[in-house]
This record gives sequence, structure tokens and C-alpha cells, in this order.
Amino acid sequence: MLYNTTPDQLYEPRSSIVDPLGYGKVAVVTGCASGIGLACTQLLLAHQFSVCGVDRAPFDYALLRVADHGRFHFHQADLAQDPAACDEVVRICLHASDQRNDQPQRIDVLVNVAGMLDNFASADTVTDAMWDQVLAVNLTVPVRMMRAVLGPMKEQQANVTTGGGVGGVIINVASTAGLSGAVAGVAYTASKHGLIGATKNVAWRFRHEGIRCNAVLPGAVDSSVGQAIANRVDEGLDTAGFAEAAPVHALQAQASPNKAPGSNGATSITALDVAKAVVFLLGDQASSINGVCLPVDKAWGVM
Repeated sequence: MLYNTTPDQLYEPRSSIVDPLGYGKVAVVTGCASGIGLACTQLLLAHQFSVCGVDRAPFDYALLRVADHGRFHFHQADLAQDPAACDEVVRICLHASDQRNDQPQRIDVLVNVAGMLDNFASADTVTDAMWDQVLAVNLTVPVRMMRAVLGPMKEQQANVTTGGGVGGVIINVASTAGLSGAVAGVAYTASKHGLIGATKNVAWRFRHEGIRCNAVLPGAVDSSVGQAIANRVDEGLDTAGFAEAAPVHALQAQASPNKAPGSNGATSITALDVAKAVVFLLGDQASSINGVCLPVDKAWGVM
């Protein structure tokens, strides 16, 4: 195994100082129950955002600080199964934000994290079922979520003169596979390339409406990739496709010199590292950054 299957953990901020970045703001996070989605949820809550999280898996509230429970609303749904599910999630989040903040309904941030790895199948072996499922989860759902939040975000921008604030920020979690053809199967690679294209299109189209759209491109992350690969081994990994990608993955593991004993070559990139990049891109320091694809991969993607 190239990567650890590190379990999700409770996040405790190092500082007790309250960060006002997200005060009065609402963020929607897909895939919030584990991995990068959970880390984004925890960090956004630590920055005082109210967070509406959605995941097809149940959420373990023990992974949140008790002090943050009041600003977190969880909705369990499989967004890929129902074309109307994304609109429903946004409707629920708007209602929840109205109830919590005693302010007009709003969505300030969308973080599209929910995704799935393929089985490393190439174009000659990928099944229709695998192709359809991966493209639905990794590309169709993020686009539907963007479509669902763009209405409220544009309305917020229209209300700037009355104190409504800027439109909003969208962060899509893509992957090194969005720029490379050598790290995953054909379905995952195509889906992440497509998500980068959608990110750039939204950034350009709505640049004058107070809406920014960027992507982060994680390399292999300890808490998710190892478990995903382990699951695919159980479910039937495409051995030929994985054999071609494994040496490229090993290069990233080699780029992580501070590996713990017994880590079996694990990369030291964590879900929290990716979440920190997400928070940077949605903050004021990144107010002029729009349409970028930010790698979080310790230079793995420069090859």
C-alpha cells in the first residue's frame, strides 16, 4: 500500500482567539462526513462560518467541537441519484441560514468536495457502470451544486448597495489527475479534467457579478487515497492500469521524507493541508484570485 488509511480525527484549533473571517457567513460543503470534506467543515467552523454539510454517509458529531454544533447543519443525501437533490440541499441550507443568523437567507461559500476514485481502468477496460458513476459524482454533481448556488449568490451581489455583501466564492476540489493522465484511471482523469474546465468557465462567466470560482488540486492525501485504493482492491482493482500509475504515486511518497515508522511510504499531505488551501482561497487575501487551479501536492504535479 502506497498510502496510509489514517482515520478522521477531531480538529482543535491551536489558538483560542476567535477568527471573524466567517462571522455571519454560510458555507455549503459536500462530502462533509470524512476526509477533505470533514477537514473543510472543521476548519470553516473554526473560522466562525455556519456550515451546511451534505454527505451520503452519516455524520459523526463527535468529530466536531461541541461549541461548533450550533453552527452546523447536516443533511444526508446521495446527490448523484436524484437530479433535484442539489437544489433541495441549497433550499434546506438557505432555510437553515435564515433560522440561525436572523438575517436574510444567504449562501456565501460552496466547497465541492464529494468525489470518488475509479478502479484505475483504462479506456479499453472501463465499464459503462464505472464511467457513469464516476462522472456523475465527480463532475455532474459539482456542476449541479454550482448551478443551485449561483442564483442566491447573484442575488446577494445585487444587494451589495443595501449591505448584502459580495456574491460568493466557489471552491472545487479537483485533483492532480485534473492535469495529468498518469495518476488514475480514465474515468477519474476525465472527471477531474472536466471539473477544472467547469471551474474556469464559471470564474470567467460570473467574474463581474461578485462571484469567484477556484479549484484546489490535491495530490494523494493520507486520510482518503489509501482507504479508496484499499476499497478498490477489495472491489476489483484494474491491475494493469494500477501498475502503470503506481510508480508515479510512489514519486510523491518519496517526496515526503518525514514519514513515520511503519507508514509504508505514506505521503505527508493531510486533509487539513487541503482545507487550509480552501480557506485561503475563500478569504479576503485571495479576493483577486479567480479561475486558478492551486496544487496541494508538494510539487508532484510539476512532472
